[in-house]
Amino acid sequence: MGKVIRGEIFVLDDNIDTDQIIPAEYLTLVPSKPDEYEKLGSYALIGLPDRYGKFVASGEMKTRYPIIVAGENFGCGSSREHAPIALGASGVEAVIAQSYARIFFRNCTATGELYPWECDIRLCEEFATGQEVTIDFEENLLINHTLDKSYNLKPLGDVQPVIDAGGIFAYARQTGMISR
Repeated sequence: MGKVIRGEIFVLDDNIDTDQIIPAEYLTLVPSKPDEYEKLGSYALIGLPDRYGKFVASGEMKTRYPIIVAGENFGCGSSREHAPIALGASGVEAVIAQSYARIFFRNCTATGELYPWECDIRLCEEFATGQEVTIDFEENLLINHTLDKSYNLKPLGDVQPVIDAGGIFAYARQTGMISR
């Protein structure tokens, strides 16, 4: 079997913006410093309304949810690279959304922090936080084990090898586009 991600999901709805993903007050943290990278992850999604519950439990540095399921326009707002970095630092490996803000999708690819999958179905209305799912990269398939249902995902295409490599600069080094 090829690459898979399995775990519990955290469900969000439409228009989750970068201020909700990582509020501006935390942008002073420098992701290239390991302790600040970890701290950045502990603040991921801290700007959400209370109705969603805690993404990272109080006193923890990582989330228990490696996969986020969202509606339309995920990552809208400012173009801060800190947004996908904070999610990646928190332990998120993938987001599955109906659509993304273009700059957030690009920042996911550039940083190599997480995989931005898309699905035409409004999973955010069908799924609930805490359900167990698997993303099968080879089949472009999302399996919700709790509901015992499978859903087709749009292929990642050319962004997958860039994210696999760890971001745009790592990919460029790996493929010989820039010197090591």
